[in-house]
Amino acid sequence: MKREKTKKITSIGGQALMEGIMMRGPFKTSVGVRKNDGSIELEEIQPLNLTKKYKLLRLPILRGVAGMIDSLVTGNKALMLSADKAMEGEEVPEEEMSKVDKWLDKHFGDKAVGFIMGAATVLAVLFCVAVFFFVPTWLFNLLASAFPFLNDAIIWRSAFEGILRIILFLFYMALVTLNKDIKRVFQYHGAEHKTIFCYEHELELNVENVRKQSRFHPRCGTSFIVLMLIVGILIGLFIPFTDVWLRSSIKIALLPLTVGIGYELIKLCGRHDNIVTRIIAAPGIWMQHLTTKEPEDEMIEVAIEAMKDVIPENGEDLIK
Repeated sequence: MKREKTKKITSIGGQALMEGIMMRGPFKTSVGVRKNDGSIELEEIQPLNLTKKYKLLRLPILRGVAGMIDSLVTGNKALMLSADKAMEGEEVPEEEMSKVDKWLDKHFGDKAVGFIMGAATVLAVLFCVAVFFFVPTWLFNLLASAFPFLNDAIIWRSAFEGILRIILFLFYMALVTLNKDIKRVFQYHGAEHKTIFCYEHELELNVENVRKQSRFHPRCGTSFIVLMLIVGILIGLFIPFTDVWLRSSIKIALLPLTVGIGYELIKLCGRHDNIVTRIIAAPGIWMQHLTTKEPEDEMIEVAIEAMKDVIPENGEDLIK
């Protein structure tokens, strides 16, 4: 897939939220949210900035791990903030509340949303570890017991596990898109990409110009996840163990390496536009057909406001 030519490449990136967008510039991170009354509220949040605090974490591979930790922590903070802002002033009558809602309201009050999101994040991580690490290895062992020739070459095992993970990821993304709230998040995701492209094309940041841009961007988190899944297949070729627990544990232990390599590849695709980087970026771009949707004008307005809030002066955000 041919990528649109850009006149400049910015280091500014973002994340879609609940009725909003987080834009992260080199000096400032801003969360823009569309509130119930129709207004747009901007609030600055502080990321971890691990690579700025510790020089060691600026080294290749390590910077990818640090970046992912930073993105997860900062992104979760932004998500909880957007949920609070989006639902501000929206109260559910007590008679309509379930027993669980009443218990959460009694014990956590205004922090109930944060508690739910935190618990959901922990459960999601545990679920992903089980499904993406243990299940593929366990299923291949079952298959190999019926067809012993599969044990003759490690490439069969690694390919099966990796392709199954990609299929599971595709299925999951297609499934969550059916939820109207998640679909709106994916629309904000599209607004984020379009706004960044508009800025990179050096066009005025307005709804009309942003709407014309592509919603598929090479520096997307979706592309990063897909690259990690592909890198995982290659790393699996060097793990000779077949025991479910041992093989899965080693893969989990090597996850920082997978993350680091994936980060370097996505960084390469963000900096350069040639046949090699287009091939590397292609699977992630295809996946963005699921994780980004065409945004409404009101969503684009939020993205523009958040973007403008983090653009520094004198082009200090540009990737040379």
